Amino acid sequence: MPGYWFGDVEAGSCTPFSGDARDIAGRIRTIRTSMDSFVPLNWELAVSCGFCHDRAEYLKKLREVCFFAAERDVREQYAGKDTELLHMVRTLDEMDTVINLLSERVMEWYQIRQPTFSRKYRRTPSHLMVRKIREKSRGALGNVAGQIESLSIARTDLAKEVSSRANRVLPNTSALIGGLVAARLMAQAGGLSQLSRLPASAIQVLGAKTALFAHIRTHTPSPKHGIIFQHRRVHNAPRTIRGRVSRVLAGKLAIAARLDQYRGVADLGFLERAQAKIDAAGMEEKP
Repeated sequence: MPGYWFGDVEAGSCTPFSGDARDIAGRIRTIRTSMDSFVPLNWELAVSCGFCHDRAEYLKKLREVCFFAAERDVREQYAGKDTELLHMVRTLDEMDTVINLLSERVMEWYQIRQPTFSRKYRRTPSHLMVRKIREKSRGALGNVAGQIESLSIARTDLAKEVSSRANRVLPNTSALIGGLVAARLMAQAGGLSQLSRLPASAIQVLGAKTALFAHIRTHTPSPKHGIIFQHRRVHNAPRTIRGRVSRVLAGKLAIAARLDQYRGVADLGFLERAQAKIDAAGMEEKP
């Protein structure tokens, strides 16, 4: 029995569907029609079914249903547990970029006033230099340096909130690599659903886009890790076994992402076994 959004056709007769736009939008999700027996619909079929009186009414009802279905899908998309976290991570990355650019600009500005400054600031962390510039400078330069400090404080608070939120949204992934790194990994994939569908080989190089494209274009060595390099077992591993540690970690993260997507709670048994495997891979082989 062919099913259309406005009704069902069987044995040459049509039964119109009764309901408002919400009901029809829900019905559309349940319609399953074999393409072997599918007949392309037209508005005249809806008229003969008794669903509408003419083409204008048909288009009006179709428009209402389409608008309602689109609004429903948008609401569902934004209601996802990872949606806000995704935007928080992207905001955090933008704040890092802005802080770094403004800090560099303020240092160059301050160098004009203090020509001997260039030898000093290269050996001093940028946030400490910005603080010194704020304390020693008056007028616009001091004000800008103060604003950078305020933005840095806001960035630190946001990073803590991202880590805390990731522990709730990505409990298994966060337990393996930390909340902030897990959130960045999810943001790089485009969301938790997308991350859970990625193979371990793709998770391993997430965030290494530049190196990966260079490998494809110029045949340079392929990247062994991306964002997961921030995990202590990867960046502390000797270079000779770093690729192996990355592969093991990526494999466990692929499983963890699926657990986060479909269960949403920490699996202590899995985490214990996964951590043991990662720790074993990080132990350098003795000659």
